[in-house]
Amino acid sequence: MSRGVLVTGASRGVGAAAARAFAQAGDRVVLHCRGAVDLAEEVRAGLPGDGHAVVAADLGDSAAIPALVEESAAALGRIDVLVNNAALFVDEPVAGSRRIGHPPAETPYDEWVAAWRRTLAVNLEGAAHVTWCVARQMLDKEPAEGVRRGAIVNVGSRGAYRGEPDVPAYGAAKAGLHSLGQSLAVSLAPHDITVTSIAPGFITTDMTETILSGPAGDAIRAQSPFNRTATAEEVADAIVWLASPQAIWSSGAVLDFNGASYLH
Repeated sequence: MSRGVLVTGASRGVGAAAARAFAQAGDRVVLHCRGAVDLAEEVRAGLPGDGHAVVAADLGDSAAIPALVEESAAALGRIDVLVNNAALFVDEPVAGSRRIGHPPAETPYDEWVAAWRRTLAVNLEGAAHVTWCVARQMLDKEPAEGVRRGAIVNVGSRGAYRGEPDVPAYGAAKAGLHSLGQSLAVSLAPHDITVTSIAPGFITTDMTETILSGPAGDAIRAQSPFNRTATAEEVADAIVWLASPQAIWSSGAVLDFNGASYLH
């Protein structure tokens, strides 16, 4: 039975790969993006099957989230699976600065505050608010025959455990996302809604290609005894499994997915 799937941050990288993986499994997918509508539409156009759509919204704006979820639900009929993938990292300046990240020894206080507010607003609060809206829709609308009430998968990070010295707000937000998932797993289990998280390590994407092809690339690959980084497709396949009926007993878990590059 085809499910309705909302993937946030789906214009590129892991989000785009997850959209493709769900569509290949026969599901209908809404690809959320913040502003890269053209990129998201390119991904959508390449998806197998019908019923896919693109919805744009800034997850840092809590007022925009109910409309995002309502539009997604209307396009899909019902959201059966939510993938909280959208996140800010180091790909944009903070408060007009050209600095990459916000290490405390180098970052003025006003930029430090701005980095934390923006990162938490999107990576943690945005995911929490999307989850609330989607969970309420899962509770209020009956699923199709043969489809479970709901599955939510949070895309966290190894950085929640290993640390992110140049972008501490990112690591803290991902740790919060893992904790949010565990709290909601307990809260929503009586309603047959599973909540799991995945904590990937370094992933090969178009955004990391420059780093991996530069001087730091060998050291990054050497973090794993496999001497490589994960592909976006590998992460996407794991996300699809976590959202499957076969993974129901993993609800509440945080899956380390880092090629043994960090063990705890």
